[in-house]
Amino acid sequence: MSGRRKFSETVKNIFLSIGKLLTYNITTIMFGALLLYMIITVVLYATSGHVTSYQVTVGPLTKNPVCTALAIRTEEVVTAEKSGYIEYYATEGMQVRQNGSVYSLSNEAQETATATLTEEQMEDVRSSASQFSYAYNSNHFYDTYSYKYQVRGTILQAVQDDRSASTETDQSVQDGSAEREEGTSDGETEGTDETQTVGDEENGNSESSEGNVITIGNQDVYTAPEAGIVMYSTDGYENKTADSLVEEDFDQMTYQNQNLIVNGEVQAGDSVYKLVTSENWTLMVPLTDQMAAALAGRESIQVKFVKDGESQNGSLTIVNIGSQKVAKIELVNGMTRYAGDRFLEVELVINTQSGLKIPVSSIVEKEFYTVPLDFLTLGDNGDTQGFLKEVKKGDTYSSEFVNVTIYKRVDADGNEITDSTQDTTGGLCYVDKDTLQAGDVLIKPDSGETYTVGDTDNLQGVYNINQGYAVFRQIEILDQNEEYCIVDQGTSYGLRAFDYIVRDGSSVNEEEILYSGSN
Repeated sequence: MSGRRKFSETVKNIFLSIGKLLTYNITTIMFGALLLYMIITVVLYATSGHVTSYQVTVGPLTKNPVCTALAIRTEEVVTAEKSGYIEYYATEGMQVRQNGSVYSLSNEAQETATATLTEEQMEDVRSSASQFSYAYNSNHFYDTYSYKYQVRGTILQAVQDDRSASTETDQSVQDGSAEREEGTSDGETEGTDETQTVGDEENGNSESSEGNVITIGNQDVYTAPEAGIVMYSTDGYENKTADSLVEEDFDQMTYQNQNLIVNGEVQAGDSVYKLVTSENWTLMVPLTDQMAAALAGRESIQVKFVKDGESQNGSLTIVNIGSQKVAKIELVNGMTRYAGDRFLEVELVINTQSGLKIPVSSIVEKEFYTVPLDFLTLGDNGDTQGFLKEVKKGDTYSSEFVNVTIYKRVDADGNEITDSTQDTTGGLCYVDKDTLQAGDVLIKPDSGETYTVGDTDNLQGVYNINQGYAVFRQIEILDQNEEYCIVDQGTSYGLRAFDYIVRDGSSVNEEEILYSGSN
């Protein structure tokens, strides 16, 4: 009896254990499947080939060099002809005509004037402040003083405008008074005129002009000897030319800029302002031996000014100043924007060729069948390109349409056919060797002419891995150096910006599934 009871308990325990297993069956299967997937993934990753990818970018082959240029201009320093209290009429950087007012001298200090800037003048100050802040370089702190005097000149000009307007108003009042006195006799008029003239002379209100000086009241107003740009600073380079420079002139650490604006009295012979009289100017750019070699043979070059991003072209010659090779760039305009700058940061635009930039190591060659373009036709739906291939069935011959991918089309001269030359007759198309086989007979549409596949040619390209496997994309190289090359963006079945390609093209095979590493 006890044996039968033990057997029944054993069977009961077995069924209880099976029940427990069945209770957790779904959970066990899910975790088991996930564990198996992770194991397979790790094994595949460990046993598969890994490649380093590269993301295609757009731009020039190499960056253009940025250099510091020394500006040489036609400049004249103007000195005071006598001592006196000075008042400025022209602002820093202002263009004045010949005989235009620049400053005045008087025997006594002028009263301090309060000026209110108009909204237009305030906007000019805000704009210049924004430009100065954007281009500010702490290594050229002296530019801060130049800007200070520029703003001060704007305010002084506002004061002068207010005074001119006040003078015109007073003159209008005087003219009105004269008109009201027209009823007097001729004799009285003559006497009045004579008295008025004498009185004006005695009061010192006569106006006379001698050379470049105009006397108004107790002030002598000095005018510009010729048209130019007024600058209120000197630095010792005013009389230098491209031929008289020495190596030390390019040392910015010893450069000094002297401000000419004073508050008060100046002495005869003191420098008052500088006048830049010509739009023709020259940039002298020190070069390394490598840069000099890159510029050799050029007669012109494009210069981009870092200060404001403006560009212009100039004639180029390479000269030697001492042991230093220097690019002499002669310009015929644009000087006005940089009249206050002796040293300028400029970008020498050497690399003008732009396109898709890829590593040279990514380039591979692939062999293709070449087929005359005349044999190319469209499928039944009119959307796919391909060929009519001859097929033998028993003793009869028929044709079937073979859909193909055309990697490249060239005309009879070997030039790639573009949208503008797509109607060109003759030429060849490049077809993948996996699509056709050597010996296949192709039939020309609407003709009994045939062509036997067999001729081949190579195309340069790279392996695109956007989809996780290697796909050949053909390229047209525009320029290259030892590490990188620039390829055309418009090639058929080619690359696009931001595509991912294999950095080392020789390390993979086409259509191979790849695990990409970082760029």
